[in-house]
Amino acid sequence: MTTSSPKLYWKTFIALMALLAITWSVGYVDLGPFNLVFALAIAMAKAVLIMLFFMHIRGGSKLLHFVAVAGVLWLLILLSLVLGDYVTR
Repeated sequence: MTTSSPKLYWKTFIALMALLAITWSVGYVDLGPFNLVFALAIAMAKAVLIMLFFMHIRGGSKLLHFVAVAGVLWLLILLSLVLGDYVTR
């Protein structure tokens, strides 16, 4: 595992704060059905930044990459099952 410089952490922090500001500002704009789309896209971008830099997946081994992808796939499977149950009721 490689150690990252504090400069990289600060850049990531600034990017997360910028995404937070965008999330907050989009909350005041009525985009109709696209409000949810923008909110989820920004949330996914923040989650990716946190996973890559703060959880050290970016400089990790192949096994760590595999486990991270498997976790995301498992989450998608569970969400699709819940959505399937919700839609059929």
